[in-house]
Amino acid sequence: MRNSDFKDNLVNISEEADKSEKPPEPTTKPPLSPTKDSEGRRKLRNWLHGYMKVEMTDGRILVGTFVCTDRDNNIILASCTEHLQPDDDGREEEPRVLGLAMVPGRHVVSISIDESYQSMKHLCS
Repeated sequence: MRNSDFKDNLVNISEEADKSEKPPEPTTKPPLSPTKDSEGRRKLRNWLHGYMKVEMTDGRILVGTFVCTDRDNNIILASCTEHLQPDDDGREEEPRVLGLAMVPGRHVVSISIDESYQSMKHLCS
């Protein structure tokens, strides 16, 4: 079967095809207005690519490079390692390498930023 034969046998079964055979006009969206940086956005931007420690509701601690967050407070960490709470004996397990990790915002208890890295970042820029 040739390619043109295949196209000739196609049937449009959508409801829109019944209303009109013309393809819909593309809609143009208004240009996005430049957003003003709030104090929170500036703070997040300063934290980008910095080391972050996230404590979770189940007691785990994740340490990695802060990549992004969203409106649901989910956090993305790159080069992430997972640290478990020490046993009753005081023994600590080796950290587990996770790589790229998404931490759901509802499980975040606290976050900490490595301030020494942040000050070095400002000196280099």
